[in-house]
Amino acid sequence: MRLHFLGVRGSTPAPGAEFTRWGGHTSCVAVLPDGYAAPPLVLDAGTGIRNLAPVPFRGVIALSHLHWDHVQGLPFSRAVDHPEASVELIVPGAQPLALLTRAFSPPHFPIEPGGLRGAVSVTSSGGSRKYDGFELIQAEVTHKGGTTVGTRVECDGVAVVYLPDHAPQLGSAAAEELCRDADLIVHDGQFRPEEQALADDYGHASVTDALAFAERCGARGLLLTHHAPGRTDDQLDALAKEWPDVRFAREGDVVTV
Repeated sequence: MRLHFLGVRGSTPAPGAEFTRWGGHTSCVAVLPDGYAAPPLVLDAGTGIRNLAPVPFRGVIALSHLHWDHVQGLPFSRAVDHPEASVELIVPGAQPLALLTRAFSPPHFPIEPGGLRGAVSVTSSGGSRKYDGFELIQAEVTHKGGTTVGTRVECDGVAVVYLPDHAPQLGSAAAEELCRDADLIVHDGQFRPEEQALADDYGHASVTDALAFAERCGARGLLLTHHAPGRTDDQLDALAKEWPDVRFAREGDVVTV
């Protein structure tokens, strides 16, 4: 399984010269099972989804939740807003289309989700579902500001769990079960340990929270994402040196699991 990190920032995009090495786009990961030339699965639709190849996307987009930084790129992706696109959009919460339309409709946005070109179906997240080449298992996890789900992707004999917004220090038994014995957890690591109060207030994790969580789950690997939008390239370089045994996601990276 290959993970293409198209966006690794949290909260808001981070444009400018100080953010070019690690990337400024918000959360989006394309997943390619072995043998696939194009991704059949995309996790989240932050502004990073604009980096998805501009051929028509045919597959599944699984949203972790509906905060702006995880959906804002959806109508701006040429691969998704394409006459030949065929998309199953998995949205957390009951009445998923109505929830999504609250963000994508006037006066907040010119069009509703139905205005996207191509065939787009909207389904509710949760449980497990099998597709050609991979399986998704989803569970609600601890975050603030609406329903948030973690997604476990199983394919090619490995398991990757995607938890870009998660506060394990606030309690998350369902997330621990979802991550049990995972080969890799892609986890929220937005805050430094000395910023713990902010992490708790906003329902996010510090680096030490993520490390302790991965250890409890028996995960074989941990990769931190959802970097703070004000964390410059130099500051992320320093953070990576401070935690040499932890991997940090970088926009444009391709990670093979």
